[in-house]
Amino acid sequence: MNCDHAIERVYHYLDGQLTVWKRRAITRHLDECPPCARGFDFEVEIRRVVAVRCRDEAPDHLRRRIAAALGLGLPPGS
Repeated sequence: MNCDHAIERVYHYLDGQLTVWKRRAITRHLDECPPCARGFDFEVEIRRVVAVRCRDEAPDHLRRRIAAALGLGLPPGS
């Protein structure tokens, strides 16, 4: 596995969408390539920050408008 292949697959790796063998190949590459490992660590941290800090919910009236525009019915109070 080279850096280009590892970078192309890093999001699939993070999402758990790779086979065991491809995950092992990327893990081995990350263990042996400090620049790719730093990039991987950065992506992991970005995901963590987004998960922790981006928890705002849309107001009920906006959710209802979006659901209506999509032709979906939301139960009252959702």
